[in-house]
Amino acid sequence: MKTKLLLLLLIVTSSLTAQNAIDSTKTNIDSIQSLEEILIKTNVIFGNKYLAKNRTGSAYYISPSELKKLGYTDINRVLKTVPGVTIVEEDGFGLRPNISLRGTSAERSAKISLMEDGVLIAPAPYSASAAYYFPSVGRMEAVEILKGSSQVQYGPFTTGGAINMVSTQIPDSFSGRIKASYGSFNSGQVYATVGDSHENFGYNIEYLNFNSDGFKNLLNDLNTGFDKNDVVAKFRLNTDKEVKIQQSFETKFQFADEVSNETYLGLTDADFNNNPFDRYASSQEDKMTNEHIQLLLTHNIEFSKKFAITTNGYFNRFERNWYKLNDITANGDNVSIANIVSSPELYPTHFNYMTGLENAPEDALTVKANNRKYISKGVQTKLDYHFYGENTFHDIELGLRYHYDEEDRFQWKDYYNIVDNTMQLTTKGIPGTDANRISSAKAFASYVMYKFKYKNLTLTPGLRYENIVLKRENYGTNDVNRTGSDLSIRENKVDIFIPGIGFNYKFNNNYSIFGGVHKGFSPPGNEDGQKPEESINYELGTRFNYNGIQGEVVAFYNDYSNLLGSDLAASGGTGSLDVFNAGEVAVKGIEVLLNYDVLKSNTAFDLPITIGYTFTDTEFLNSFGSDDGIWGTVTEGDEIPYIAKHQLNTSVGLEHKKYSINLNGRYNGEFRTVSGSGFIPENQKVDSAIVLDLAGRYNITSKLSTTLNIINLLDNEYAVSRVPAGLRPGHPFGVYAGLEFQF
Repeated sequence: MKTKLLLLLLIVTSSLTAQNAIDSTKTNIDSIQSLEEILIKTNVIFGNKYLAKNRTGSAYYISPSELKKLGYTDINRVLKTVPGVTIVEEDGFGLRPNISLRGTSAERSAKISLMEDGVLIAPAPYSASAAYYFPSVGRMEAVEILKGSSQVQYGPFTTGGAINMVSTQIPDSFSGRIKASYGSFNSGQVYATVGDSHENFGYNIEYLNFNSDGFKNLLNDLNTGFDKNDVVAKFRLNTDKEVKIQQSFETKFQFADEVSNETYLGLTDADFNNNPFDRYASSQEDKMTNEHIQLLLTHNIEFSKKFAITTNGYFNRFERNWYKLNDITANGDNVSIANIVSSPELYPTHFNYMTGLENAPEDALTVKANNRKYISKGVQTKLDYHFYGENTFHDIELGLRYHYDEEDRFQWKDYYNIVDNTMQLTTKGIPGTDANRISSAKAFASYVMYKFKYKNLTLTPGLRYENIVLKRENYGTNDVNRTGSDLSIRENKVDIFIPGIGFNYKFNNNYSIFGGVHKGFSPPGNEDGQKPEESINYELGTRFNYNGIQGEVVAFYNDYSNLLGSDLAASGGTGSLDVFNAGEVAVKGIEVLLNYDVLKSNTAFDLPITIGYTFTDTEFLNSFGSDDGIWGTVTEGDEIPYIAKHQLNTSVGLEHKKYSINLNGRYNGEFRTVSGSGFIPENQKVDSAIVLDLAGRYNITSKLSTTLNIINLLDNEYAVSRVPAGLRPGHPFGVYAGLEFQF
């Protein structure tokens, strides 16, 4: 299948080459001599669309103008425009997205390298990579997505790719922006930023508040929404422009807090079909509270136009307590909420307690305080040296990083009854008596990437090295003071080289082919001797501009020799986070992106049309058993759950200097929620869905604009997931209007 896929792509691209060679009349303006790339930028992967389109691997850059045009505050809706990205929604607002790149597991985005400003941003990316914190896209300037080959610069996860959120940069001159919106479900947003640059210093300060009462129905109209705040301050010192050796030092401080009345408890099939937006009475105490702090120090020194060094020191702290219903006891039988929802006929009394149809006695409902603290800190530096030959361009980039992170679990359980649909605390738990352990990781990573360009050919061989020590210190549930009387320690070490090479060949300005091969890697767990996730990944693609149709077609094949799974409560597991071996897996697919401006010759209007399509096919090549709710017992030939085979995104815009209207449509194909093959049983399936969104902007003056966003224009009721425990709905019809002032 892999060979046929690549041959088919080559036939298509060769055909386009012949046609393009005939039609193209433009001269090649991308010569070696005129290449003026900014090869090392502070805290970005590529920094603009040009570099993304000319990279030797598949890449996508969502620009500031695109983010502003769409006006999304939900990262799920932002990323669904990108081929190769699979999103599993959860809460409808994008608070905790589940992101997959090229078939990696979407669970809590745990298998991709998540960054903000070039620094790892998951709470504990090595020791507990499940991303319960995700930066607010509402305060971002750009989003960078890197897939495929030549990604050895960004780890530790190199199988699917990396996502870098680029925060608002310090402006070149005094400027600012204030925007506010209000809409359905009593949802509001306020954003303000101001900044300036002078000869030797610059600054930027911003604030974001995003809140909603939520769109789900809980008894007595209880709030099912959230309230989230973000504050960011940046300050930069820099040398005079006339100084031979240019230097800058930038400090970034970010603080965020969130209170969200979110639950793991979904609905049975019958109740979802009756009203997908209902919530059961036993979820009334469920609440997530968290705080995030980041301190980022960036030093950049440019010795010449050919040689520069950027160094980051970073510290991230994330504290959260997700207080939520975990299990129910009836007639002496304790059952998890996932099992009750999936089989209510087997547990009728448990289910009646869950829904509030029947009063529950003392201690029948267990509410777990998933209280955790995370630390992620380190120092990283990258050195870039580039030079020109007569017909060649050379760039050498060397990166080094020392990193430490930890997850501190200090959890407990409280017990409730439920009387007349109201939960009452009957036994309060003791902190540390459910989980009392620290998982940590020390990691040294380095890489070298060489970029060689000869005429129209670019090659980028690279090598990454990861040395990781993973450790778990379990104090036990009987030693809440952590005296060490019952301490057990386990440790696992990883030492691995991760090679990769990519290429790009430009036949002319309108047509190029690119591709490569690289090693995929994900860190293992802390159990002694456990092996990391490894794969060999291939891609071959083309970028073209044919009669104004610009696009990209890519075929990829990821050959896993050892796929790893993680026992997450978020995916229906026990929540132990223990990692297990899933063996050999093949993931292959095609990504298509097409852009065309219908009114390209019109000077007053633009009518851009974009079509993005992703086909993903997955297959386990061996059989195994696990405790993870979405994998369970796997038979050779089964498909990976929560990966839709077909995804299609289309957008149409009408743009004028005075106004713009953008209609975005998404089709997400059906997918299975438990590993399997062939026909998907109804109770193991999420049906396909079509969702339309509308974004509009009218410029009253050059500084004042009105905005309008309509989410789910057709008001389709659709499911997005069956985990953690039951069916969950997507965002219903919602209208959000706002004002924006910039100066």
